[in-house]
Amino acid sequence: MRYPRVIAHRGGGGLAPENTLAGLRLAARLGCKGVEFDVMLSADGVPVLIHDETLERTTDGRGPVAAQSFAALRALDAGGRHGAAYRGEPIPALDEVLALCAELGLWANVEIKPSAGRDAETGAVVGRMLAARWDGDGVVSSFSAPALAAARETAPQFDFAVLADAIPADWRQRLAAGACRAWHCRADADAAAIAAVAAAGVPLACYTVNDRATAERLFAAGVAAVFTDRPDLWAPGEM
Repeated sequence: MRYPRVIAHRGGGGLAPENTLAGLRLAARLGCKGVEFDVMLSADGVPVLIHDETLERTTDGRGPVAAQSFAALRALDAGGRHGAAYRGEPIPALDEVLALCAELGLWANVEIKPSAGRDAETGAVVGRMLAARWDGDGVVSSFSAPALAAARETAPQFDFAVLADAIPADWRQRLAAGACRAWHCRADADAAAIAAVAAAGVPLACYTVNDRATAERLFAAGVAAVFTDRPDLWAPGEM
């Protein structure tokens, strides 16, 4: 599996509205080779980019994402809270994002972020869209094992990663059970466990790393990649 060393968290890191096309474009301008973003379903089953199950933090909408149609979500402002320059930036659909990643040559970590009770449905929809629309490099991850399993059923040709806060003692078994080839975890996971995963040749990516000193310590320990809100801390050739 190929991982870029520095991956823009939620599309553009903290430098642009998260999970937006504007964020992806900024990441590419900064020289990022890879981006990570979150995918959830609208009420009518359209996969869209958003992290929270509710709209208030990142948009001018209110209430659950899963209660809104794609048309209603599309009418919201997902950029204004980040600053006037981004006012009117919409919530993008996954197919738009995949097309832009292909255009910009971006490696993509598609994180399946199902709303409550829609794990398998979300995984299946995302998997079908990836199978139909994506032929670039990347990995699919999720905190939800049912979502990953459903995505793998519909898109078995892709690489999958376990996403967890830490690295448990049975990490090998969990990788095998999920047919996953990589592990994603917090940057403050146990150092000995990080070393063990890296020594086994399993790609390991850590979140969310917003200073170079921590990133360099993780790279020295064998970590393949870091997710960051501050991709501007690296020069293009370092990413």
